[in-house]
Amino acid sequence: MPALDEFLRAQETVGRIVQETPIESSRFLAEVLGSPVYLKCENLQRTGSYKIRGAYNRLAQLSDEERARGVVAASAGNHAQGVAFAARELGIAATIFMPVGVPLPKLQATRNYGATVVLGGHTVEEPLRAAAEFAASTGALLIPPFDHHDVIVGQGTLGLEIYDSVPELDTIIVPIGGGGLISGVASAAIQRARQDGRTVRVIGVQSENAAAYPPSLLAGEPTTVTTAPTIADGIAVARPGVSNFAIIRELVDDIVTVTEDDIAKALLVLLERAKLVVEPAGAVGVAAILAGKVRATGTTAVILSGGNIDPLLMQRVVSHGLAASDRYLTLRIPLPDLPGQLARTSELVAQANANVIEVLHTRHGPGMRIDEVVLELSIETRGPDHRSLVVETLRQAGYDPEII
Repeated sequence: MPALDEFLRAQETVGRIVQETPIESSRFLAEVLGSPVYLKCENLQRTGSYKIRGAYNRLAQLSDEERARGVVAASAGNHAQGVAFAARELGIAATIFMPVGVPLPKLQATRNYGATVVLGGHTVEEPLRAAAEFAASTGALLIPPFDHHDVIVGQGTLGLEIYDSVPELDTIIVPIGGGGLISGVASAAIQRARQDGRTVRVIGVQSENAAAYPPSLLAGEPTTVTTAPTIADGIAVARPGVSNFAIIRELVDDIVTVTEDDIAKALLVLLERAKLVVEPAGAVGVAAILAGKVRATGTTAVILSGGNIDPLLMQRVVSHGLAASDRYLTLRIPLPDLPGQLARTSELVAQANANVIEVLHTRHGPGMRIDEVVLELSIETRGPDHRSLVVETLRQAGYDPEII
């Protein structure tokens, strides 16, 4: 575990370029959790995430000879931008390998920071291999995203900021991918609290579709898991970092997982209640609170680790979050093929004070009778009770709506 003095020195180093991001109280989440909740807004950090802290701290330690060789990294987004920005600030040439399907805003930002971007492969593993080969053939220094002492120390400066901003702090909730952020935050905050004779509880959160830490902790060593697709791509890491795992096993109190629906709901809550744009990986801590995965243990800080979300993904996630929160309802209603049926169903939905936002009316489909049509209605609702009212209103009128 890095010493507290290392984190304090790193705080001075990264302070040259990072912003001390706001930490905002959330009355809504406090009511859900039953204790005060603060949001650490690293989504408002330069480059849009905490990653710049570890990247800059690592690059700042390089010798003149190492800087002259240049640096290389592989990433689908936030690490790429952090390395590119840090390299530009320090006058170091950077080459970044990214997968072909990387969101356009992340690709453009990385290029705008002055890095040479090489696209290849459809998963992050392929750019990682390409970056390692590039480093071996050119002598460029490979900058890992999480499994390095200097990176851990740089990320840990966030823990110091949180502790100093919320001196009554009891718990920190942290997103986990490979473990660079939580290992740094836990090390820094816990040692800082010990100086004051206090304790701080640290809880990690992973997407259940990419949760390598629970089985690894059970096995007592880093274990590779098979990941499933997740909207939280920023923490979709199949194997914990070796250095990170050792610290997490020693210091982190609990690790919980959240579903895709949980994450979508959290993004919606952050938009509506906190007026914050957060990427899915950055919202998993809030998702854990909303899903009841975290118990109240006093004043709690949640790290919103990044805000780099593709607007097209945001559009899909918001729609998914509305559906998961029972505020968006799609019904399939078989109707007799007679005039006035569409108007009648629309009138019934209006009587239930719901708003139709999309309609599909078709005479064609498998299993349909020749004298039948099918109506699909997409409807805005105000929650579970209102959703039930809409369905019951249609049923009482003799229709048989199916929720899809």
